[in-house]
Amino acid sequence: MNKRLFALLIGSMSLSLLGIIFVQGYWINNAYKTKEDQFTFNVRQVLTDVSKSIQLREIDDYYRLYNGLIEENDEPSNVSVNELIYRIVNEDKNETIIFSDGIIEEDYKLSTRFFDTDIDSIEFTKITNKQKTTRIIGGLDGGSYTTQTQVNFKRLPDYERKQFETFISNISSRTPIHKRVGKDEIVELINKECRRRGLEPKFEYAVYSNELATKIHSKNFDLDPASTYGVPLFVNDNFNTSYKLYVNFSNKGKVVLNTILGMALLSLAFTTVIILAYSNALRQIFKQRQISQIKTDFINNMTHEFKTPIATINLALDALKNPKVSENKEFISRYLKMIRDENRRMHAQVENVLRISKLEKNELDIPKARVKLHEIVEDAISHVSLIVEDRGGYINTHFGAMKSSVLANELHLTNVVVNMLDNAIKYSEEAPKIDIHTENVKDNILLKIQDQGVGMSKSVQKKIFEKFYREHTGDIHNVKGHGLGLSYVRRILNDHNAEIYVESEKGKGSTFIVKMHLIS
Repeated sequence: MNKRLFALLIGSMSLSLLGIIFVQGYWINNAYKTKEDQFTFNVRQVLTDVSKSIQLREIDDYYRLYNGLIEENDEPSNVSVNELIYRIVNEDKNETIIFSDGIIEEDYKLSTRFFDTDIDSIEFTKITNKQKTTRIIGGLDGGSYTTQTQVNFKRLPDYERKQFETFISNISSRTPIHKRVGKDEIVELINKECRRRGLEPKFEYAVYSNELATKIHSKNFDLDPASTYGVPLFVNDNFNTSYKLYVNFSNKGKVVLNTILGMALLSLAFTTVIILAYSNALRQIFKQRQISQIKTDFINNMTHEFKTPIATINLALDALKNPKVSENKEFISRYLKMIRDENRRMHAQVENVLRISKLEKNELDIPKARVKLHEIVEDAISHVSLIVEDRGGYINTHFGAMKSSVLANELHLTNVVVNMLDNAIKYSEEAPKIDIHTENVKDNILLKIQDQGVGMSKSVQKKIFEKFYREHTGDIHNVKGHGLGLSYVRRILNDHNAEIYVESEKGKGSTFIVKMHLIS
């Protein structure tokens, strides 16, 4: 895929995912604000109803007292009657019905000795609705009549209450707030109104007078503007008194959040799944792209690696055809050795590829037997000794382990040691200087292959056992290879239940350490 198109695709997918996350966050935030506004509306309704209930309760208390005084006063100072009378005649039934609907207004002048006020008396009007029905029925002989009368009296207290409220308001304004409303009454009314609206918040309350605290408050009340709501209580414009009931809902945020928590968690869960799936897909895409690039590099390197020995072999064969060379045994021996070495190198590369392929498919049969690790090391050294000698280097052994018997496959374990020695030789810029140590640690044997080569950084040490990995050195390729050797080494040692790790420092060489279990 074109790099620009690939980058555009990844950018579009990432932007779309960010858009989904933004939309989900915006929706959750809006839902929270909507529920918060709804909570605020419900709370204000609760406080308004509580305030009305308290004021109506106070008026009821005074009204009952006032109503008793009216009943005790039998003689009104003035009585007026407004009456409407109309008649209906039914000739078929020889019946006449007379309806009377009237309003009786009785003026009373009551003493205010029962109220805390400077006014000596107060005038009220008691209004009664009087309804009278008279039915006159004629006799059979047409001369006699029967009269039936029904009278109903009905008090009209609403009119009286409205007339009474202003007076009571003036009287109550002189009374201390703690005598007008109690703490239990406020708590009971708030709980009642909250339950009626499906709310179960925790709250603290207080009554303020002209923005000053009064005795009516709960123990832990805090006037926090974010969670406190207020409503007027016992307002009286004549005496310029204004009480305000404040209620602080301390768990407002929790109550609001609980209303959207289910959908929010579900939305977040789905969004998280999408993010994880996207990140995993993106990782796989980059990994596949990297593998594709590595395979391309591998093919290019393999082609180059085969091209050089093939060309060398062809040159050697052409030289052998030369009559002058064919008569010189020294030249023939030299060219034959060159052909054999190049052929062996190609064969080794093919074997590495085949080994890795079989290991990937788990088709490699690795039977194990008792072997001496020291003997394996000596055999591996013989495979590379000529190369080391040719470059003027050395391989010294320091076998400090008293026991070296392990359960292993001789062929593959030899290849493991050869691969590590080959790495030590390739990454030594000067003459290879290699020291091999062994030692026993409890029931294990440690094999250390130490070189004085170029070494490697910490980041490289973490990746050298990955398949196809090679340290990047820019455009310089002093060391040929395909990144298969150490991958093969780790795979074989894993099959032998052994461990391998490396200690290295840039410019100071590397030490590969293999830890294997001993057998008795």
